[in-house]
Amino acid sequence: MTDALKRLSDEGVAIWLDDLSRKRITSGNLAELLDEQHVVGVTTNPSIFQKAISSGDGYEQQLTDLAARKVTVDEAIRMITTADVRDAADILRPVFDATEGQDGRVSIEVDPRLAHHTQATVAEAKQLAWLVDRPNTLIKIPATKAGLPAITEVIGKGISVNVTLIFSLERYREVMDAYLAGLEKAKAAGLDLAKIHSVASFFVSRVDTEIDKRIDALGTDEAKSARGKAGLANARLAYEAFEEVFGSDRWAALDKAHANKQRPLWASTGVKDKAYKDTLYVDDLVAPGTVNTMPEATLQATADHGQITGNTIAGTYDQSRAEIEAVEKLGISYDEVVQLLEDEGVEKFEAAWNDLLKSTEAELKRLAPSEG
Repeated sequence: MTDALKRLSDEGVAIWLDDLSRKRITSGNLAELLDEQHVVGVTTNPSIFQKAISSGDGYEQQLTDLAARKVTVDEAIRMITTADVRDAADILRPVFDATEGQDGRVSIEVDPRLAHHTQATVAEAKQLAWLVDRPNTLIKIPATKAGLPAITEVIGKGISVNVTLIFSLERYREVMDAYLAGLEKAKAAGLDLAKIHSVASFFVSRVDTEIDKRIDALGTDEAKSARGKAGLANARLAYEAFEEVFGSDRWAALDKAHANKQRPLWASTGVKDKAYKDTLYVDDLVAPGTVNTMPEATLQATADHGQITGNTIAGTYDQSRAEIEAVEKLGISYDEVVQLLEDEGVEKFEAAWNDLLKSTEAELKRLAPSEG
């Protein structure tokens, strides 16, 4: 079952699971995925926590205790989510140690309501790092305009970061610049750069979903021929940008100080359109020094019938540019699409967080001890 996953790992792609729940931790399932499916990291987001906690599985005792203490709903969510991340980080610690900190990581996101507030994001990142208190945590910061200076500041304090919700090539370059600026600040402060890690989460399937929707509205044969190509093309051009930035003189100076490259992480890799093969965003995004974070269905599909044929990004840059240009020629604006996706991404995480607040508040009320 796991030959394809082993081949993927051997090609230099770190396999991370895009999911977490208390049941997955306590049942031994997460440990099993590490042992049997080559999983070496975990990512979470507000939607994942909303789904996990709303299911109620494994959270009753902690919610009962929190209700007894009459904590606020915000505090309850912070306690619950950081507990899950801490426990998952402990399970992944052997991987972290074996890879000298590169993998064995668990990501936790700052409150999505802070996405457009720089200083609040920095403060939240520091608080989350302190609460989880594990060296193998990554604090997720969205790649909004307000998020960019926050990334620099947080990296500059020696806190490792997963930059999330990256859709555009321009924004990705800004993210890499923010990371390098953070490393330069950390170096000036005398911090050990070898201990600071980062990934840049570049979203894939959502680009196809939005562009395909616009292609289908056009309805022409010429338009249909461009379906399902933009997401991969965009990600492959991101890898070209990664090679360029981390081959620069600016990077060379940091490399000498034992800094770590900020690896591209392919996110949103679950295929939304049933017309496409369910391992599309795994098989066709293979290159060394990358991470692919997969929902469990994609992980199992790759284990079962993934086709890992070596590096599928090298040599694709000219074709990828042509595919993005073909979409533009149809009258579909790349810049408009990627900005819309960033805005929607923040809104979706905020909506999930608000749903989580409501469901957790209802549970705290239900479990509150009677007075007297």
